[in-house]
Amino acid sequence: MKYVIIIPDGCADEPQASLGGKTPLQAANVPNMDAIVRAGVVGRADNVPASLPAGSDVANLSLLGYSPLENFTGRAPFEAAAQGIQLGADDWAVRCNLVTVEDQIMRSFTAGHISTEEARLLLATAQEKLGDDRWQFVPGVSYRNLLIYRGAGQPAPFARDTRATPPHDLTDKSVLEDYPRGLGSDRLVQLMSDSLGVFAEHPVNVARRAKGDLPATNIWLWGLGRAPALESFEKRFGKRGAMITAVDLLRGLAALVGWERIEVPGATGYLDTDYAAKGRYAIDALPRTDVVCVHVEATDEASHEGRADEKIKALEAIDRDIVGPLHAALQRQGDYRILVSPDHPTFLRTKTHSHGFVPFAMCGQGITPDGAATYDEASAGLSPLAFTRGWDLMPYFLGLS
Repeated sequence: MKYVIIIPDGCADEPQASLGGKTPLQAANVPNMDAIVRAGVVGRADNVPASLPAGSDVANLSLLGYSPLENFTGRAPFEAAAQGIQLGADDWAVRCNLVTVEDQIMRSFTAGHISTEEARLLLATAQEKLGDDRWQFVPGVSYRNLLIYRGAGQPAPFARDTRATPPHDLTDKSVLEDYPRGLGSDRLVQLMSDSLGVFAEHPVNVARRAKGDLPATNIWLWGLGRAPALESFEKRFGKRGAMITAVDLLRGLAALVGWERIEVPGATGYLDTDYAAKGRYAIDALPRTDVVCVHVEATDEASHEGRADEKIKALEAIDRDIVGPLHAALQRQGDYRILVSPDHPTFLRTKTHSHGFVPFAMCGQGITPDGAATYDEASAGLSPLAFTRGWDLMPYFLGLS
């Protein structure tokens, strides 16, 4: 038996006036997702407990079958794992975005999708001017970077309830009330403030302004946490797995649960990602593992930018270049199950992640069709198949419950 999971990140949404009262899933032409529903079932799952933030970290942990109430320690530790960074018992990881804030408004949580090389130069200067052996700035991909605190036996600088708002929740909004709060927040706020002066006339920003690009005005610190201790997926479910993603969060989650991580040339984590390459690499991985998971960030990015047209284009590309070819390959090779599910809703209206149910579609060996015909929020809302604890979906999909 082979299993495939396809995650169109944040694709669940509300009806849009601009789409004639349809959601992006209803407006998009997704015949392959609809075919999975007709061959199997549609349902819904709530991956984010109300007591936790509606982020991809919590939601994907749940989607892979791990209760975030028991296992979630923060987003940044996942991204540290993606880079092979070992966190000791007294260490903390903090997500470090490069952002553009103008007149206390979050103009861009990506600093205009700054390049990885530009980010590396800015982070190197941040380390020189603001860091030391205890506080270490670590470059990642584009605007997604890290700050590592090395505790070495020192009292914890933060607490579990230290608050730090994700910058993508602040797009086009005031940041005045969303600077870090709680134990240790004064240090985070000071670093964020000090980075303004460090970056103001940095050669990277001088060059970006000259080209008409948004500058990286400062760092934004959030998503802090200690290293989690996750049971391996193989020990938990008896299956080996592989992850295809362009996002460090999912790379790190895969590393922590013992999955192979497959890097795909042309996978960008943005709207310009190479969907077809992701599909090909996933098909190539089928013979050597039990579960292949393909995560696509583009639908989430389109929502963060409030672009319904791009969200539909991304959904159609996922359907055409990933879902269709993978389903066909599974049918050729023997017994299989395939699951399509976003992690959380991301609303075009708010440009932010949201709590709530997401629709999933599933078919394959042992799954009796339920008579549904389309993959969308409305169809899922009519289904009796609902998981209020999203982490219970994975054992159901694997035929273990």
